[in-house]
Amino acid sequence: MKKAVFALIALTFTLAGCAPEVGSKAWCADMKEKPKGDWTANEAGDFAKHCLFSDDD
Repeated sequence: MKKAVFALIALTFTLAGCAPEVGSKAWCADMKEKPKGDWTANEAGDFAKHCLFSDDD
């Protein structure tokens, strides 16, 4: 039982490390490729904040 719990925790951390950080250039590029209808409200807000209105030019 302990091995199964440990494996589940390890899998969770492994999968969480695969997505780019919100607001990064890679994340903005991924969001531009993702269909707009599949965006969540949080993703849309983060995209506007970090990709459209950012001062990092």
